[in-house]
This record gives sequence, C-alpha cells and structure tokens, in this order.
Amino acid sequence: MLDLFYSWFVDLGIPPQFATWTARACIGIWVLLLSILADFIVKRFALKTLKYIIAKTRTTWDDAIVQHKVLDRLAHLAPALIIYNLAHWPFTDLPTHIQASYTAPVLHAVLIFVVLIGILVINAFLNATLDIINRYEMARKIPAKGFAQVIKLITAFIGGILIFSILLNKSPIFFLSGLGAMTAVILLIFKDTILGLVAGIQLSANKMVAVGDWIEMPKYGADGDVIDVALTIVKVQNWDKTVTTIPAYALISDSFKNWHGMQESGGRRIKRHINIDMQTIRFCTEDMLARFSKIKYIAEYIQHKKDELSQYNTEQAIDDSNLVNGRRMTNVGTFRAYIIAYLKNHPKIHQDMTFLVRQLAPTEHGLPIEVYVFSNDIVWAHYEAIQADIFDHILAVIPEFDLRVFQDPSGNDFRALNK
Repeated sequence: MLDLFYSWFVDLGIPPQFATWTARACIGIWVLLLSILADFIVKRFALKTLKYIIAKTRTTWDDAIVQHKVLDRLAHLAPALIIYNLAHWPFTDLPTHIQASYTAPVLHAVLIFVVLIGILVINAFLNATLDIINRYEMARKIPAKGFAQVIKLITAFIGGILIFSILLNKSPIFFLSGLGAMTAVILLIFKDTILGLVAGIQLSANKMVAVGDWIEMPKYGADGDVIDVALTIVKVQNWDKTVTTIPAYALISDSFKNWHGMQESGGRRIKRHINIDMQTIRFCTEDMLARFSKIKYIAEYIQHKKDELSQYNTEQAIDDSNLVNGRRMTNVGTFRAYIIAYLKNHPKIHQDMTFLVRQLAPTEHGLPIEVYVFSNDIVWAHYEAIQADIFDHILAVIPEFDLRVFQDPSGNDFRALNK
C-alpha cells in the first residue's frame, strides 16, 4: 500500500523525498479513519444489537451489565486494536528495528489506553455485580461493597504499575521488586484501608452489622439504620435523617448496640415502672373487695383468692378480728393482678415473649410497679402509641384501687399549703 501511494504522489510531480512521507501520512490517516469506522460499527450496530437482545431476555443480571455500561466501555477497545495492529503500515519499507522506533510511541499510547479501559471495564463490572448481589437477601450478610472496593484498589494499583512500566519501557517485575523497601510507606498510606478490610471481614464473619440494621453508637452520635457498609466506613442514617459516618474498625474496637435481634423477633420491649405512694397501700376491706369484684378482668381472680385465703385462715384458726392476723389481700396486690389480666387480654402484647409485672424494691420515691412485656408491633411509631395507651390506662385506674401515684410536689401543692 505504501508503494501505491508513493507512486501516485510521484506521478503527481511531488519530489520522491516528500512523496514517501506524504504516503506514510496518508496511510496513517487511513488507519485512523479505519479505527473510527470500527468504533462506529461496533457502537452503532454490534453494541446496539446486543443491547436489544439483552433487553428481550427474561434474566435481569444482563440488564445490570448494560446499565453500568460494561459493554460500552469494552467497545472502546475496537479502535485501539485496529491502531495497535496496523500502526506499522506506514513504515513497511523500513527495517524492523527502525519500524519499532517509529511505532513505539503510538503502541505505548495504545497500550496505556487499553490498560485504562481495562480498569474502567473491571470497575463497571464490579458495580454491576454489586447491583445484582444487592437484589438478594445475601447482600445483608456479606460486605460485598467492601470486597469490591478492595478489588478496585488492587486493579488500580496493578494498572498504575503497568502504565509506568510502559512509559519507562521496563518490566512490571522491576517495579514490584522495589515494593519491599516501600512496605512501611504503603502500610502507612493504606492503614485505614487495611483496617477497614479486616474490620469488614470480621463484621461479616461474626454477623455484627449489615445494611438495614438499626444500630446505636452514642460515641459517634449514631442512632438509626445502616445504609452502607463500605471498605473503610459505615454510614448510618439517623432518625432525624442526618447521616453519621463511622470508621469500620471502630465497630470492632468500640461497643455498640444492634437492634437487629429485636427486629427479627417480632416483639419490642416495654419496660417502664410507676411509683406508688406507699402511704396509700392497705389491706382490702369487704367493701373494697365488693367494689373490685365488679371489675371484669379480676372478678374471677378475687373470688378465687378469697376462697383460697378463707380456707387457709380457717385451717390455721386465724382470729379475723384483727386484719394483721392471717393472710389478706392488699389493694396494691390486687392492682398488680389487674395489670397482669389487662395485659394478658391486650391485643398488642406479644404473649409468647417475656411477660412480667413485678414489684421492685421500695425507694424514697415510693413502691415501683414495673411492667416488663413485649409489644407485637416493632414499628417505632406504633410501639410508642401502644406503650402510651397502656400507661394512660394504668395511670387512670390507679385511684380505683385506692392508690395514689407518687410524684414530687409541684408549685400548686406548695400554694395549697399556704392557703
């Protein structure tokens, strides 16, 4: 082809020394146009046809490949391969070693371009793989994004070595051999990355945290859902929609609370107590028991308890003239029985989980009666409403048992004393 162009330019009257370089320039332009044509054909026809076929398939993983432009980036290799294989055409009349001196810059540029495209293709493929993995439940159990970032980092590192080896015309082994002396520097530069990778593996192996978990870490002001587990950081979206970033290794070295178990159990704990004024605690009289017997949830309990205590006192020949003698029902005990019965019949209480209504040790603030149960709705807003409704009711019925809630005196109490 070079001879053809050379003869043509000589016939046009161009001096031989100029005709040779003009012919080489024309062949170079022809090779460039051929690479542009190859790029056009691949992108307009081959790539478009392939995307059309992928769109018609029932599988979804190939759609992720298209969405993240893996094929688009691969298509950039077509013109590069044309130039790489035809770069010597303008110099076919020269000896091989001279050809190499002319084509070397072009070949080096093409090789660097291929390396860069290779890095972009691998990154796009990893992004597509992450997209596919995130569609499955398994994505919550493995730090896939962290592993992908490690692979990207290694790919970029290898790509950088290859580019330097091409530019300096040295073997990649030459650069790798010098890494031993730079180990300390590399470890210092990539300290967070290495710590993050190790932490990511530990977090995954020990199932400590995953995307979607609700975690609480006061040290970093984090209280919300995990939205991202990356190589070096974990992102938490707090309930006020702010985002807190936590170093991945901090989740290994520091303590934090993970509410994932609660979310899976189907129940959310209600643990709250009410302080009863101990001056209002007394034995139940017959009038009080008659009044309590009209309460639906404890009518049967009171009758059963009365029969039990009456039998015991009779067997023990107890003198009923004094309430201190024998066993007696108290208003606070009856109140506690009412709370148990009320919660047993509550549709929003999880009956298969821990269920306690207990009396705690008396304090200077009264006698604490604690409710320790689980709601069967773990949605925060619903849980708060259930808890509020329960204690609204408990607080409202306390006077019915001749009891009083203990609270510190308010301004109105002091004003009443002055009247």
